Parts: sequence; C-alpha cells; structure tokens
Amino acid sequence: MGRTAGRSPEETRRALLKAAAAAIGARGIHASLDEIARYAGVSKGGLIYHFASKDELIMELVRTELATFQAAMDAELDPADTAPGRLTRAYIRAVLIPVADDEVRVSLALITQLMSLPAVAEVARADAERIDAALAADGLPESVLTLVVAAADGLSCTPLWGGAVNTPADRRLAERLLHLTRHPELWENLPWPPATSEP
Repeated sequence: MGRTAGRSPEETRRALLKAAAAAIGARGIHASLDEIARYAGVSKGGLIYHFASKDELIMELVRTELATFQAAMDAELDPADTAPGRLTRAYIRAVLIPVADDEVRVSLALITQLMSLPAVAEVARADAERIDAALAADGLPESVLTLVVAAADGLSCTPLWGGAVNTPADRRLAERLLHLTRHPELWENLPWPPATSEP
C-alpha cells in the first residue's frame, strides 16, 4: 500500500483498516502493530496517531465490517416491496451478493479469526441479535424465516469448504428462497410428519 500523503484523515483510516484486515488475514490475529503499519505503508507512530491501540483498531475493523453488511442490506431493500418478508428478502440478497470465491474465503477467514476475541464476539453477538429481532418482526412465519435464513447463511459459507459461489444451482436456490418468503404457505402446507419428542 502506498504512502498516505494527500489522503484525508478518513481515507487514511479506511486504508489502515484495509491494511489491518490484510495483515490479520496473512499473519493471524496476533499480527503486531508494526506488521500492520508495514502493510499500510506507514510508520507505527502514524498508525497509532489514528488508532491508539491494536484493540481499538480491531474493534473499529469489526464495526466497519458489521456496518458494511448493514449497508448492503439497506441497499437491497426494494422500495416497491411492502409485503411481509421485505427485510428478509433484502437479507437474502445481501448475504448472497455475487462475489469472487477468493474474496468470500478471505472475508470469512478474517471474521473467523476476529471472532476468537471475546470482545469481538460480544459485539458481533449483539449485532446478530439486532438483525434477528428485525427479521422476526418482518411478518413471516417463524418456520419459514428460520429455513430461508439458515439456507442463505449456509450457502454463503460454501467457499470455506472449497465450494464455489454464485453457481447456477446457487442462483436457483436463492430465487426459491425469495419465492418462499413471498409464498410462505407453500412451506406451511407441506405434509410434514407429526412432531415427536425424539432429539
């Protein structure tokens, strides 16, 4: 990464966060401030000017990742869609936005490493609870909501196991999940076996 001369403070902070993500991805969660500064092409003092500690840098990186996903959800909200499940459809589209397999692997690996820190896990848990509450109030039956969210989340993680994303089968599944949010009765009316007390 080049020198930060000529950048605004906000641009420099974004560049430092990007460098931190790259350093942690390459060196692990124990990447030092010196290593992060080298990735950013700045001195350690220049890094500390913007982030007083590694903990502060990591927490800002996490907040940025969470805000980026929220922005993706907001961007996927269809203004013309006022039916129940509107937010869930935006969630599915945001989770399954077509990106390169390598980019997905890098992002998931970074999140996995960051989640090993208790403070990060707590922030992420609170954000997940916020999204879960919003989805629960989206007007879909609980069983349909659980199914489509779990399917979208699982599909988005396939690169971790060597699978590809955005294949024709993936796109068909995404369309079916979206369709199910518009027609939840299709799921509710299936001839399910009776519930049992077996685990």
